Amino acid sequence: MHRAPPTPAEPLRIVIVGGGTAGWMAAALMAQHWGAAATVTVVESVDIGIIGVGEGSTPQLRAFFEKLRVADSEWMPACNATYKAGIRFAGWSERPGFQEYFHPFATALDGHTAPSFFFHTRARRSGRDVWAHPDRFFLSEKLAAQRLAPVPAGNFPFDIGYGYHFDAVLVGRFLRRHCAERLGVVHLERMVTDVQLNVEGEVERLITAEEPSIEGDFFVDASGFRGLLIQQALGEPFRPFAENLFNNSAIAIPTEREAESLSCETKATALAAGWAWQIPLTNRYGNGYVYSSDFKSKDAAEAELRAHLGIGDKGEARHLSMNVGRVERSWVKNCLAVGLSQGFIEPLEATALHIVQATVEQFCAAYDAGTDAARDQFNQRIAARYEGIRDYIVCHYKVNQRRDDGTARDYWRANAANQHLSDTLKAVLTSWYTAGELDAEIARLGIATYYAPLSWHCLLAGYGTFPEDAKLTASTEGLPLADMAVIDDFVDRCSRNFPDHAAHLAALTGP
Repeated sequence: MHRAPPTPAEPLRIVIVGGGTAGWMAAALMAQHWGAAATVTVVESVDIGIIGVGEGSTPQLRAFFEKLRVADSEWMPACNATYKAGIRFAGWSERPGFQEYFHPFATALDGHTAPSFFFHTRARRSGRDVWAHPDRFFLSEKLAAQRLAPVPAGNFPFDIGYGYHFDAVLVGRFLRRHCAERLGVVHLERMVTDVQLNVEGEVERLITAEEPSIEGDFFVDASGFRGLLIQQALGEPFRPFAENLFNNSAIAIPTEREAESLSCETKATALAAGWAWQIPLTNRYGNGYVYSSDFKSKDAAEAELRAHLGIGDKGEARHLSMNVGRVERSWVKNCLAVGLSQGFIEPLEATALHIVQATVEQFCAAYDAGTDAARDQFNQRIAARYEGIRDYIVCHYKVNQRRDDGTARDYWRANAANQHLSDTLKAVLTSWYTAGELDAEIARLGIATYYAPLSWHCLLAGYGTFPEDAKLTASTEGLPLADMAVIDDFVDRCSRNFPDHAAHLAALTGP
């Protein structure tokens, strides 16, 4: 059924249930997209806390703020934010030489080094003893290792991909102010107690603890894991990912950060039943442990995290439960789910806000098209994005190279033995293990928009997912290998065009 796009004469009344980062991101993008053709109202209760499991992002958040015409210097100091060049994985592999690796964000300079890296990994997969660890091939790793901001000097005209670390609560507050002051978004502090549907089964109005009720034409569910509209009122089924993503719990404990230096990387360290994150903010570290309660109790997990951090009983711990999976459809009738109500994939690759952004931007385009076909295509694309990201996260666990150490490794052995893999992930791993052209296989599968060949190569090579050393041959005759000294020199000289991270942030803040 065709539906005309909204106009200033007949504006679309959009009501967003729930604030937080997801709700306010949706409000900003919708208000920016439709302008006077829509009225946007955010209804949130101060009595409902913000989950805020992760405090990191992918590079897509940079595009979000650019779309809003908000400079780094405006929002970052207000949110204790730092730059993020990538993620350093520690302990996911115990193969000699591969105990740690850095997952870089892409840069415009990767074209000079990535082809050599791809060739080297394929040569090593074929049994040749060649250098195939990713770290030396990519500028982003060098920036992170030297604690340089991934923002080049003005005379170095190459784009560098970067994300951010931030205080999620402060980002939500910043977006709330931005929406109210610049985009005309209405903010109502009310507790929604009931949802009324019309005869067609669409959301008609919200009943709140305060009068009057709130009516709208279209509703956005940003109510968190409750799924107040999409799941409770409209009954959309939830598809869990528990059979291939085991982690269902998290603990967060902030700690003080040393003042003299500032990292620009997230660190993900493998622990007994999951992994610990460390995220540097300007005022503290965000720390936490994402784990499976099937393998570690709540108290034991907290004790393990405290031991890992070396903090004893200092600092308050927040315990969180995670509902990992997605709703079948994100857009149902006159409701769009975003954030935790839509779905959640554990925060290993910090994709939560990325999915919110992609969802809202694609929704706006599909809504303007005004057809059921556009809506159905939107739902298919968003579902495929969840599945694609899920596969990449599953791969981190499936190919872990942790050595056996009795019952303490039950979690990691279970992940390595997990056979609940999608056909897509099976095809990727088959290509890797048979020394196939992985980038061509990723293109054939149509999954490069979720994670590019560079990401898959770095993950699989970074773990040392190669034939055992004893099976490698030292012969490299006939292979057009890169001169690693030349690669090292290129990356090093490029890195000289970037400022110290802490100094650059101080300059953003100003005197």
